Amino acid sequence: MKNTVVIGAQWGDEGKGKVVDYLAENAHVVVRFQGGTNAGHTVWVEGDEYILHLIPSGIVHPDTQCLIGNGVVVDPPELLKEMKGLEEKGITLEGRFWVGERAHVIMPYHKLLDSLDERLMGSKKIGTTKRGIGPAYSDKASRVGIRILDLLNPDYLRERLEATVKLKNLIIKEFFGEEGFDSQRLYQEALDWGEQLRPFVANIPEKMKGFLDAKKTVLFEGAQGTMLDIDYGTYPYVTSSNTSIGGVFSGAGVNLSAVEDVIGIAKAYTTRVGGGPFPTEEIGAMGEHLREKGGEYGATTGRPRRCGWLDLVVLRHAAWLNGLTGIALTKIDVLDGLKEIPVCVAYEVDGKRCEEFPASIHEVAKAKPVFDVMQGWSKPVCGATSWDTLPDEAKRYIGFIEEKTGVPVKIVSTGPGREATLLRG
Repeated sequence: MKNTVVIGAQWGDEGKGKVVDYLAENAHVVVRFQGGTNAGHTVWVEGDEYILHLIPSGIVHPDTQCLIGNGVVVDPPELLKEMKGLEEKGITLEGRFWVGERAHVIMPYHKLLDSLDERLMGSKKIGTTKRGIGPAYSDKASRVGIRILDLLNPDYLRERLEATVKLKNLIIKEFFGEEGFDSQRLYQEALDWGEQLRPFVANIPEKMKGFLDAKKTVLFEGAQGTMLDIDYGTYPYVTSSNTSIGGVFSGAGVNLSAVEDVIGIAKAYTTRVGGGPFPTEEIGAMGEHLREKGGEYGATTGRPRRCGWLDLVVLRHAAWLNGLTGIALTKIDVLDGLKEIPVCVAYEVDGKRCEEFPASIHEVAKAKPVFDVMQGWSKPVCGATSWDTLPDEAKRYIGFIEEKTGVPVKIVSTGPGREATLLRG
């Protein structure tokens, strides 16, 4: 296996956790490069469910090294809870799990401000997970953030917190009329987080250089999806980090030579969570059918996902931005039994055909999907592990995706379990 990046090619929730878990069997190292606890990757192994928010999905493989890169924003209490849960399931972390010393910390005031900002926005809210992701990345850009390495430096930590909490309390108390935070109490909590995490804190670029120099195979794990990228997604209905290929290099501390393969994860249909336009959304009975059959409820929040048909305008956008060398198509089994399957090949915007994804959120909101209708299949694909066993209609569906995107479908997921995976080529 080559050094491979796994990236969401839609609005997130495409099934990256399962694909990373599947590929990690042949990887020495898995590194998460962006996002925070707003991501939820679900992995099923021999009937056991693992829901991971920060720790890379490869952790369930006992010989795999797993790293949280500097591009991730880390919520220490949530990370420690996740670590404890894995250890209780018999998974060893010591000596094989590392968190970047330069990664920024999500503080309690970030979570409160996230919730208050959403309340203030009212009907125009973004629909965040209220996990403090945006405010933490904002502090990072404003150069007032707390980093993991700061938790290990008591004097510097006190100085940073006293100044930052004073400013945050001014906003929380005076503008929102809510109770603020005690900097001394936060300081003691943060010191405790640091001591618990100390054995796992590492210089990630140095670690990565060592692995790559030793010719170790690396899997780069992204969170969310390309359409939630802060620069190239449906702004402002996006996350606060670069979810596309650019985030790999800054977030994992590697250069261009480290990446050899880029796999885009795409559902055989489309979903998204939160606000923002969604051209192929089905709001009637068919949308409900996809949601229930696909189990489309967020691993992080439990929120029902909005569901619709496969959007090839989105997929082509993701293919170009990320330089996809392959697609992993997930949840094709959810389409079992449908007589016809619409696929969006273009948009109509103000009477004009558009095959490129618009930058303007107003144009996306007006976009009407142009559908080609594919024939469905009656023979179920659920659980299939061989290309030859797929119905001809399913093969044509996959071939149509390849034709319209110019990217080969290398992996087909036919069910939630690790074994329900079909590898092509």
